Amino acid sequence: MSEIPTLNDDSTYSRRQAWRWIPSLYFAQGVPYVVVMTVAVIMYKRLGVSNTEIALYTSWLYLPWVIKPFWSPLVDVLRTKRWWIVSMQLLIGAGLAGVALTLPTSNFLQYSLAFLWLLAFSSATHDIAADGFYMLAMPAHEQAWFVGIRSTFYRLAMIAGQGLLVMLAGALERLQGIPQAWATTFYLLGGFFLICSAYHGFVLPVPSSDTPGTDRTASEVISDFIETFISFFNKPGIGLSLAFLLLYRFSEAQLAKMASPFLLDPIAKGGLGFTTEQVGVVYGTVGIAMLTLGGILGGIVAARQGLKFWLWWMVAAINLPNAVYVFLSQVQPENYIVVNLCVAIEQFGYGFGFTAFMLYMLYISRGEHETAHYAICTGFMALGMMLPGMLSGWLQELIGYQRFFIWMMIATVPSFIVCGLVKIDPSFGRRNTQEITEESVT
Repeated sequence: MSEIPTLNDDSTYSRRQAWRWIPSLYFAQGVPYVVVMTVAVIMYKRLGVSNTEIALYTSWLYLPWVIKPFWSPLVDVLRTKRWWIVSMQLLIGAGLAGVALTLPTSNFLQYSLAFLWLLAFSSATHDIAADGFYMLAMPAHEQAWFVGIRSTFYRLAMIAGQGLLVMLAGALERLQGIPQAWATTFYLLGGFFLICSAYHGFVLPVPSSDTPGTDRTASEVISDFIETFISFFNKPGIGLSLAFLLLYRFSEAQLAKMASPFLLDPIAKGGLGFTTEQVGVVYGTVGIAMLTLGGILGGIVAARQGLKFWLWWMVAAINLPNAVYVFLSQVQPENYIVVNLCVAIEQFGYGFGFTAFMLYMLYISRGEHETAHYAICTGFMALGMMLPGMLSGWLQELIGYQRFFIWMMIATVPSFIVCGLVKIDPSFGRRNTQEITEESVT
């Protein structure tokens, strides 16, 4: 049996070895996130859960990503990042299997949510360890080379989760019934992560720098942690910056929870009456392709003229195309191509507009503790998605899809207001395209 690979100074060797673990690691990073945030919404809708409960409970699942910065120091000081990766993938597999086990039961909602919480916390911890391990295991001159590879395989995980996984569940629904079909799908996914854990336990290199922080006392860790947070909240204009992080996606956060239920609900209830497989195609293939294209274009234009120049175009792009759902809810077209086209327009706008959000997080993270401050920004980003999403299902059931999507357009106003108030260096963003492509759209 081959030995576990160690780092080698030869860049060709390092690059060849990296191909063995970087694609699979970032694919494994993306799948549980899309399962918790998107696939769970579709699954609960097919299992007859109300929109109010779906939006409330699945929005709470954002919490691990909101508070992720608070326990990230533990990953640095307890065990190695390699150990965390392998262990979290094992826990993710267990969480997926636990969801599958509970779905055929009468109390499936409570029990499956408990396992989804385990899945969410394991996934958020895996994110911390994987990104830290990448910095340790790859030579500095090789890290930039693999930025695009990381992003590509994370996006492939989005396609696999929102597309192939949902289509598989839809096909199994016809053969096994809805609860058993989703149970089978989650069992298969759980088995995949058990294989991932074993595989990465074998192929991940063992960097000499990947050691627990045993040279630091608990008080030193806590002191540094507090100092990092204080320095973040002492940044000039931090109140307005936090308002931007919380409100830029205020409308999108509500749409994200209700888009799939709208497609799945029957015509009589104001929806479009799509099958599970059709929803998988719309969001997992066409939607992701246009989302990616919009993100690439956003990075290109921002690199040329900076964030300040493109901010208004991008806030318009992330919000105004949502009007396609006003059209869809009013007309309820039966033409599948028309629906795909509308979703493609909305997802392209989201991909293009989200570039401004990512750049702004980089902008306010500049200076000392840049990495930690960026992690705090991502926590506020998740909070900005969690809070509006929690009540979106209740509001939709109260006023119906037609009025809900009209409200969603009104809810774009806070995004435009915060964009008009923030102050941005006109030169910022022109040299950050590489950093943008490293991040995956969430």
